[in-house]
Amino acid sequence: MTEQDLSDKRALVTGGASGIGLACAREFAARGAHVVIADLDGPAADAVAAELGGEAWAVDLAATTALDDLTLEVDILVNNAGIQRVSPIPEFDPEAFRLIQRLMVESPFLLIRAALPTMYERGWGRIVNISSVHGLRASPFKSAYVAAKHGLEGLSKVTALEGGPHGVTSNCINPGYVRTPLVEKQIADQARLHGILESEVVEKVMLTESAIKRLVDATEVASLAGWLVSEKAGMVTGASYTMDGGWTSR
Repeated sequence: MTEQDLSDKRALVTGGASGIGLACAREFAARGAHVVIADLDGPAADAVAAELGGEAWAVDLAATTALDDLTLEVDILVNNAGIQRVSPIPEFDPEAFRLIQRLMVESPFLLIRAALPTMYERGWGRIVNISSVHGLRASPFKSAYVAAKHGLEGLSKVTALEGGPHGVTSNCINPGYVRTPLVEKQIADQARLHGILESEVVEKVMLTESAIKRLVDATEVASLAGWLVSEKAGMVTGASYTMDGGWTSR
């Protein structure tokens, strides 16, 4: 039987209706947490909330000005929501670049800002930022995503330094390519940009730097997130945990 070590905790997971977010939500709920599923897709969030006995928050997290005065009463915050655009810099749509920064840097900042006062009051909090190997390394054609993930890394470290005296930890998880809808949507663009077949993208682009030649499973990321939000990880903060099959060993 799964240990109910999160039974008194309230967790917010952004992008919680699919992929890594869904896996994290299931991990926390299985351990007794009350999980809030924040997602742009309202019906999908409702379905996951019903499955897990949690609640749904249909929200466009890229509409950041609406979050300026937000207050969050949560013990655990997982900043996971994200999108991807693949294009050379000269052809990169400026508004797409801005959108990615709003969703993947501004929004996590505003959610952290909204959650910290309650965490400080309680003397306990866990913030997990789903970064990427691209928070530590760069790849061509991903200027907006790489810039955002590098920004998220810095935000996470500052949060760790400010939150430490109040019992709040902040860490990043840095997976390689994870088998999610976000990754699957990239395949056609990657094939076009690299001049290869779509069937060759996983092997020749996504796994070329990895020693372990497979995609990461979302449940593996959720397992690490689950440890980071536990009492056992109370001395872990300001860290970036790679789960990239050896990519960053190069």
